Amino acid sequence: MRSALKLPLALPGQRIGLFGGSFDPPHAGHVMVSLMALRRLQLDQVWWLVTPGNPLKHREPGDLGRRIAAARAIVAGHPGIRITAVEATLGTRYTADTLSLLSQRLAGVKLVWIMGADNLRQFHRWRDWRRIAGLMPIAVYDRPGSTFRGPAAPAAVALARWRIDEQDATLLPDLEAPAWTFLHGPRVALSSTALRAARHKENVPS
Repeated sequence: MRSALKLPLALPGQRIGLFGGSFDPPHAGHVMVSLMALRRLQLDQVWWLVTPGNPLKHREPGDLGRRIAAARAIVAGHPGIRITAVEATLGTRYTADTLSLLSQRLAGVKLVWIMGADNLRQFHRWRDWRRIAGLMPIAVYDRPGSTFRGPAAPAAVALARWRIDEQDATLLPDLEAPAWTFLHGPRVALSSTALRAARHKENVPS
């Protein structure tokens, strides 16, 4: 657990994808998106930023450790994917603040923010979303139900002139923000929300 509170090693010039979320639970879809990003963007690593969680929501003691352990277990055998909960150390609550601090600490490293197209649909509701778009390039991966609705979302429309064709995705880490691309590929119809609901249903006494 303690090692996960630190940043993985990254050297200047390396291309690192940042993939944030609660990962509660992590699933095959997270792994697939990470592997596709590694290949399509020619990244050196993808870091899963396991968030401590919304401070306004109750979480059981040891919850972060449980999610870190589950994330490490599911990416075992994929050395290009690293797990970190550095946000708990930084003390940040919002993605924009986390990415701002990381871009300062990792000066010289080529960072790319990775998100699913389902998040793109609501990106305009995120706190300081325009600041996020200005901090580092963004790679959006297609998700079931968001193939067309993602690129038509308010934030995507606002950032349309900075979108590059996915055929040029390997250039993305080298570009100045704002810059983004929409990646199509295999999709896994899994979500952490649905998996949590199923787990809760199994644990409810009949």
